[in-house]
Amino acid sequence: MKSNSPLQLSLPVHLPDDETFNSYYPATGNDELIQSLQDCAEGKSNGAVFLWGPEKSGRTHLMHAACAHANDLGRSSFYIPLGIHASISTALLEGLEKLDLVCIDDVDAIAGHPLWEEAIFDLYNRISEQKTCSLVVSASVSPSDSGFSLPDLVSRMQWGLNYQLQPMADAEKLAALQRRAAMRGLQLPEDVGRFLLNRLARDLRTLFDVLDRLDKASMVHQRKLTIPFIKEMLRL
Repeated sequence: MKSNSPLQLSLPVHLPDDETFNSYYPATGNDELIQSLQDCAEGKSNGAVFLWGPEKSGRTHLMHAACAHANDLGRSSFYIPLGIHASISTALLEGLEKLDLVCIDDVDAIAGHPLWEEAIFDLYNRISEQKTCSLVVSASVSPSDSGFSLPDLVSRMQWGLNYQLQPMADAEKLAALQRRAAMRGLQLPEDVGRFLLNRLARDLRTLFDVLDRLDKASMVHQRKLTIPFIKEMLRL
């Protein structure tokens, strides 16, 4: 995250280095969404994008990726997860319209909080007037189902492009796991990957976290990723 504003320095958020477009394995039906996010990061689109999908569906990865892509191009970006809104101030949103890209994650977390709803509404309007900033907003549900008490805010969120993040099929999750393993110099046989899919929660966030743990364990014990080794390490 490029620090173009003093407020950015006080936000307790760290963007992970490994959550980029290159490390994201897209599910079928999400290609247009990903292209729209890349366009926002590159300045090819100065509108607003609203994407929604359940928790751990990859929304946060995509927003991190958009910021990382913008930063790689020397463009300014700002990422804010509104799940932490209770510990931050709406003043954090002031002046963000002057940046190139603003990503607001979990916006539905502030539903029913008038001060935050007004602040997000005002930010939408300032960005619309500025016409030089791209805005990406995510939630677990669509704008109309987010529970906002400010009708005009729902209307603003429906102005731009809206995408529902499509879920991954098991075959796609397996391919994503194998790709993640390969990026770490690991070989993940198909039977081992399917074992993980069948024995663990099926969201990629959980699967990737477990794979990272197994990567460290395999280096410590100098063993390959096999089903017996995984059973031993995960106590399955």
